[in-house]
Amino acid sequence: SLVTFAQNKNSHVMPINASLEADLSLLDEDEASVFLEDMGLSEAILERFVQQAYSFLGLETYFTVGPKEARAWTIDKCTPAPKAAGKIHSDFERGFIAAEVVSYRDYVEYKSEPSLKKAGKWRTEGKTYLVEDGDVVLFRFNV
Repeated sequence: SLVTFAQNKNSHVMPINASLEADLSLLDEDEASVFLEDMGLSEAILERFVQQAYSFLGLETYFTVGPKEARAWTIDKCTPAPKAAGKIHSDFERGFIAAEVVSYRDYVEYKSEPSLKKAGKWRTEGKTYLVEDGDVVLFRFNV
């Protein structure tokens, strides 16, 4: 089978029902949730595909959040904080001082910097910190 062949080649196979995905793309978010539930699925294949592709390629995502925008940045797994900062701009990597970090889950739950700090969820990490998937990071740097 294709699955056995892929396993022998140290590769992966992900079955995709294109018809189902096409139907999902035509629905709004609420209708899509009901449709997925009726099909016994927790999420669309595209979401699982992206997650598995990131995993297979050794990638992860961290976030930066400011008053004007929130942004996701793709990095290799086990990327040190200064190198992750360099994804934004090379000056951030060269002048790296520290990374203020909180997990995405905590960021969503506590909703503000003061409440994150009060709960002890906001932490400062140095140059050896390996950025983790889902981290929300504020980089401190010197130009």
